[in-house]
Amino acid sequence: MKTKTLIQSIPKVELHLHIEGTLEPELMWRLAKKHELSLPFDSIQEIANAYQFDNLQSFLDLYYQGAAVLIDEDDFFELMWAYFLRCKEQNIVHTEIMFDPQTHTHRGIDYSVFMPGFLRAKAQAESELGITSCLILSFLRHLSQEDALLTLAQAEPYYDAIDAVGLDSSELGNPPDKFIDVFAKAKTLGFKRVAHAGEEGPPEYIWSALNDLDVHRIDHGVRCIEDPKLMAHLVANKMPLTVCPQSNLKLCVVNDMSEHNILDLLEQGVMVTVNSDDPSYFGGYLNQNYQALDTHLAMSDEQFIQLVKNSFEASFLSDKLKQKWIKEVDKLNHSLSHN
Repeated sequence: MKTKTLIQSIPKVELHLHIEGTLEPELMWRLAKKHELSLPFDSIQEIANAYQFDNLQSFLDLYYQGAAVLIDEDDFFELMWAYFLRCKEQNIVHTEIMFDPQTHTHRGIDYSVFMPGFLRAKAQAESELGITSCLILSFLRHLSQEDALLTLAQAEPYYDAIDAVGLDSSELGNPPDKFIDVFAKAKTLGFKRVAHAGEEGPPEYIWSALNDLDVHRIDHGVRCIEDPKLMAHLVANKMPLTVCPQSNLKLCVVNDMSEHNILDLLEQGVMVTVNSDDPSYFGGYLNQNYQALDTHLAMSDEQFIQLVKNSFEASFLSDKLKQKWIKEVDKLNHSLSHN
C-alpha cells in the first residue's frame, strides 16, 4: 500500500496548530490592501520568500508582523475558515486550535472582534464540513505573568467557548514556572492545560511544565530524549507530545529531517503525535508533515497508523468519540491494506 494514499485516506486529528500561523501570503497581501496597510514587501512572492528562518525568534518577528493585517471580525473568520477548508482537503476530522489573544489585544483588537470571527468559522466548519474543533487560549511567554492573568480575565465572556489554555512564543529565558499562578487559576476555572516545552528549551522545561503547570500535553518536547528519567516518566504516564516535524526543521531544531527523533520516540513508547504548528510559515500542513516522515525517515504504514491513533488518544474529545474514530481508522486501514 502506498503510504501517500494511506496518509490522505485515513481520518486524522491535529493538536498543535496556531491559527495565526496559517496566514498564507495571499491572504496577508489581500487584507493589507483591504485595510490600506503598508507591508515591507512588494509582492505576494516576496512575502513567501521571507518565510526562511534561523531560529524561533526570527520566525516570531515575521509572525507578529503578519498578524497586524487581522483587524475586523471578518478577517478572523476568513483566517480560520481557510484553515478548516485545508482540514477538509486533508481529511482532518478534529482539530484543537491555539490562538494568541495578546497578539491582538496589544494592537487594540478586543476579544469582541476576534472571538466572534473564530466562533463563526468553528460553527460553520462543524455544520457544513463535519469538522469538530476545540480552542486553546495561549499566553505569550515573553510577556509577564501579570499580562497573562489579565488576558485570562478578559476572556471571561467567552469561557464557555474555550477548552484549554496554552503557553507559546519565545521559549529560551521564559521557563514554564514563570506562569505558575495563571495556570493554577486556569485549572480552578476548569480549563485543560498545555505548554510548549523542550523545543529550544532544555528537558528541565518539560519537567517544569509537568510539575509546575500540571499540563495534559507537552507541545513539541523533542528534547526529552536527552533525559532518560524524563523519557521513562513520559512513557509510564502516557504523556502526549505534540511534535511538529517541519517546524523543527524550519526553525533549525534539527538540521535535516533525516535526523528527526520522532520515530525513535515512538518506538521507545512515547505518545508522540504529528502536527503542523504554523503551516503557512513552515511549508506544509498536516499531511505534508506525515509525508516528510515517509520520505526522510522511511515511516512504515504501521508507524503512521500508530501516530494517527496517538493523536486521537491525546485529543480532548470524549472517550466515546476517541474510540469511535480509532475503530474507523482500524477499519479503513484494514480495508485499504487488503485492496
